[in-house]
Formats: sequence, structure tokens, C-alpha cells
Amino acid sequence: MMHYSHVCLDTFGYALPPRVLSSEDIEKRLSPVYKRLRLPSGRLELMSGIRERRLWPPGTRPSTAGTLAGQRVLATADIDPKSIECLIFTSVSRDMMEPATASFVHDKLGLSSGALIFDISNACLGFLDGMVMLANMIELGHVKNGLIVSGETAEELLESTLVGLLKDTTLSRKTIKPAFASLTIGSGSVALYMRKAKDNEDRPRLVHGAWQANTQHSDLCHGGQSGENTVLMATNSEELLHRGVETAQMTWQKFSAKSGWGAESIDRFFCHQVGSAHAKLLFERLGLEPEKNFETLAILGNVGSVSAPITMAMAMEQNFFEPGQKGALLGIGSGINCLMLGVEW
Repeated sequence: MMHYSHVCLDTFGYALPPRVLSSEDIEKRLSPVYKRLRLPSGRLELMSGIRERRLWPPGTRPSTAGTLAGQRVLATADIDPKSIECLIFTSVSRDMMEPATASFVHDKLGLSSGALIFDISNACLGFLDGMVMLANMIELGHVKNGLIVSGETAEELLESTLVGLLKDTTLSRKTIKPAFASLTIGSGSVALYMRKAKDNEDRPRLVHGAWQANTQHSDLCHGGQSGENTVLMATNSEELLHRGVETAQMTWQKFSAKSGWGAESIDRFFCHQVGSAHAKLLFERLGLEPEKNFETLAILGNVGSVSAPITMAMAMEQNFFEPGQKGALLGIGSGINCLMLGVEW
């Protein structure tokens, strides 16, 4: 387990893409497929719990999306960009293989040449891993502050999936299943300014964490595939659901073993959001109260590494997570990996 004493989550910022794409819109486009396979309309929202997701304008790069969130943080907290000592970019989406996408964000934000910059990649857990990495550096005194940024761009994945489904006339109700998860993905960006906590800190603090790996199931969700007769992502959704929750159970046993971090002591949960069935099963297996789960799934969909932190940011913005309370970020990523972080205000 991880324990922190000097790490403050000073300011969150996020940006929502302008285009709203509903599950109904997706089904209208897939109407030839639905008709041929005799799939009932409304199936996508019913099975996923996702009413709509958001998309960036064509050509938007992950670095551009991430920069928008970073700019919101700097403006909201009135931070001099030159004072940022570390920048970590954490999305599933990347501008390119080389250089690190953090390089583009660093330049666009006008940060100091003395800032430590790099990317972290771990599927949907990237942002939470970035929090751990930066927290470790702050706790050890290597840096006094830093900025974590994530910008997910789902446009190419979603479009390629729709085109592929419409083109493949051999699809059956069974063979269409691996593509279903791709239709739940949405775009968005989030950023977090973290710093060394002050005495009598009045901002949220990162204080606790636990993790677990279950990589024997790393074959359940593969992304980044391309080329003829392939899709960008193929997912065994049902098996991934059960193995992800199984891994979360093991992680929760570690996380909740720390005094004061049992289910009854935590006021709000902020989860990586895959679908309504996932959330229901997760809370049932962990013995958590569903009423404590703050969700954005219905309006954002699965936003990859952005999901859990943007949900926490929105909850704080709406005063759902208040001083004197405890919150837990519950992250699960394909691989399968799980990371849970405890935040105290």
C-alpha cells in the first residue's frame, strides 16, 4: 500500500468536446445492421447505460485536448506556467509514437525548460498512475509541484468501428459483440495540479492507495489494431467485466484494510466508467452503497483515462465532495490492472 502525508490535489480542470453524439444517433447509422440482425432499437443505451458521449472536431490531437484542460487549471488556480516543475501526459490516446505527447503539451502551455516531462501509458489507469508518480516525487522532495494531463480522442476508433460494422455483411449477433465496447467510448480531457501540502491544508490531499495486477487476462481487450479486416479495438466485454471486478475485489481487500478506509468511512466513490452493468456488479461485490457513487457515465460514456478524474472534478465542482469527507478513486484498466486511491478533505 501507499501512504502520503504531504500531497495536495490543488486544482482540477477539464474540457468537454463540443459535439454530442447520442446512442440513438449511433443506432440510426447502424440501422442496416440492426435490421439484418433483428436487433431492437435502444439496445446500446439499455445495455451500457450511456445516453450520449462527446467528440472533438475532426483532426483534434490528444495534445490539443490535453492542453485545453491544462490551460483551465492554470487559469483557475492563477498559476505561472513557468513555475510548473513536472508535466506528465497520461492518455490512452497519443499524438504519435515519438516524441512523447507531453512534449507538445509542454510547448503549448509555455512551461519552463527546467520542467521534467514524460508520458505514462497504462490503458485507462494512466491518469491515476500519473498521480502516484507525481505524488512520490512530491513526497520525496524531488519536486514541489506538477501537472498531470490527459486528452482522449475517440473519433477515429468510433468511426472505424461504425464503418467496419456497416461493411461486414457476415456479422452475426455473436460476432458483433467484440465491437460493442468501442461504441461506448467518448472523448474528453482533464488535468490536475498537485503540490506539496501546507500545514493545516484546506484543499484535498492524497493520503492512501493500493494496487493489484491480474495480467493472465491481458488478452481480453486489445486496442491499436489497424489494417484491412481488423478493427482498432476488440473486447470480450463480458469476460472483461467479471475479471475486472475480480481484480478490484483483491485490490479492495488491501485498500480497505487500512484503518478509516472501510466502505462505511468513505463518503464518495469515483470510478472508471465502463457501463452500468459494470458499476452495479462492482458495488455489489465490494459491498459498497450505490448512492455513494458519483457518475458521469450517461453523459460522457467511457472516456478512458479521463473517466475517473473528470468525474471527481465534476463532483467537486457541484459540491458533492466536501471538506471533512473522504473519497476513493477506483480505477480498473485492461491488462488487467487495478489501482485505488484515497483522497481526504
